[in-house]
Amino acid sequence: MRRQDKADRIGAILDDLYPDPPVPLDHRDPYTMLVAVALSAQTTDKKVNQVTPALFDAAGTPEEMAALAPEEILGFIREVGLAPTKARNLSAMAHQILAAGGEIIPDWDFLESLAGVGHKTAGVVMAGAFGVPAFPVDTHIHRLAQRWGLSNGKNVEQTERDLKAVFPESTWARRHLQIIYFGREYCPAQRHDLTGCPICSWAATKKRIAQEARR
Repeated sequence: MRRQDKADRIGAILDDLYPDPPVPLDHRDPYTMLVAVALSAQTTDKKVNQVTPALFDAAGTPEEMAALAPEEILGFIREVGLAPTKARNLSAMAHQILAAGGEIIPDWDFLESLAGVGHKTAGVVMAGAFGVPAFPVDTHIHRLAQRWGLSNGKNVEQTERDLKAVFPESTWARRHLQIIYFGREYCPAQRHDLTGCPICSWAATKKRIAQEARR
């Protein structure tokens, strides 16, 4: 099956399962979305959603975040992974935003210049907060794209290019979310029976199925 035909069939399955996927991280506006996504690295969305209500009550704007010392920010986010580094980044990010005018703007260079913000995080905010076409790819989406034969990229950057090539631009933002939800429900990283998966069962190559069966 051609890669494009495979992508079309996968897209139809994802649209049927998750027609309107919500952003899994709780947020109030573009700034709090940015903070939540930055906190989610190497941490579950569930854990982030547990710590952000109190954090946002105390520091829901760049001005309020900048008024806190990194140690105070750490007190709110201590339970997330890499908390000390993230606390320092949130403090630095808030000061950067204030220095740039105090607003989160839909600009790639601006977002990626902020402390603790990489291309994937910027993409989530661009798509989720501003509706700008973006296809954020993390390690989980990278893994599924490999399993399904939609990409043979060695890194998330190449996988992003491959996925953008086979899915229409108008679907990028929801495909990103749909694949995340599908991975959680049907396609986990470990101890996954590819032959019983709604997508892997027909999209994965026999070689790939054999490889994962040996793990």
